[in-house]
Amino acid sequence: MARKQLHVALISCTPDPEKTIARAAKTCYSASTVDELSEKIDQADQTRFIQMLLRVGHLSTIEHVSFTFAVEGVSRALLAQITRHRIASFSVQSQRYVSQVHEPGQVFDYILPPAIEALGPQAAAEFDQQMRTMQAWYNTWQERLSKDGGEKANEDARFVLPNAAETRFLVTMNARELMHFFALRCCGRAQWEIRELAWEMLRLVRETAPVLFARSGPPCLYGACPEGKKSCGRQQEMKERSEHLNDAV
Repeated sequence: MARKQLHVALISCTPDPEKTIARAAKTCYSASTVDELSEKIDQADQTRFIQMLLRVGHLSTIEHVSFTFAVEGVSRALLAQITRHRIASFSVQSQRYVSQVHEPGQVFDYILPPAIEALGPQAAAEFDQQMRTMQAWYNTWQERLSKDGGEKANEDARFVLPNAAETRFLVTMNARELMHFFALRCCGRAQWEIRELAWEMLRLVRETAPVLFARSGPPCLYGACPEGKKSCGRQQEMKERSEHLNDAV
C-alpha cells in the first residue's frame, strides 16, 4: 500500500459500434426493413458514411453505442471532476464499506502529484509522511467509533482522508458524451490527472472504433484554440500526441 499509478481498461463496448451507428442513421433515411438495412451494412464498408455523419453533425446516432472503462490509481480529487460529466454512469469503490485501516507502518493507497515529485526525494518523502499522519488519524477515529460497527465507523473516520486517497471506479459513456469529454479533458489546460486519464481512454477507443474517434481530442487539433488568451500554447504537442495514437492503431 502506498503510491499508485493510473491504470485504465476498456472492459466492454457495444459490439460493432460503427455498424450500429450506421444502422441507426440509415433507419432515418431509408424505407428498407431492419433486416434489409443490416444486410446492406454488413456487405459494405461504412467508413465514409460514418465520417459524413460526424462532419454534418448528425450526432444523435452515435449515442446508440457505449463504452465501459475500469479505472484505478486515481485520486478522489479526480473523482470529483469526472462525475461532473453527468451523461455517464459510475460505480465507485466505497470508503464506507471498504475500510482504510492498515497495519502499523503501512498507509492507504494515494496519488503523488508529479509537481511535488519533481521537487525531489525529500519533498516526496514529506508528502508520504503527511499521508501516514492522516492514516494514523483515520485509524484512531475508526477505533474510537468501532462500538457502532465497522461500517458506521468507516463512514465517519473517512472524513480525515485527503483528496490524494486512491479510488477505483467503472464508468460508462456513450460515444457522443465521450467526444465531449475528450474535447474538454484532453486539452492542455485540463488538470493533469484527468487529462492523462482522458488521453488513455481516447487511446483505447481509437483501437476499438478508429473511424468514429479519429478526430476526437482537444479542439486545437483541427482549428484555433477556443481558450483564446488562456491557451496553453501547446497545440503542436497536442497534434503530435494525437498522431501518435493514430500510428498505434
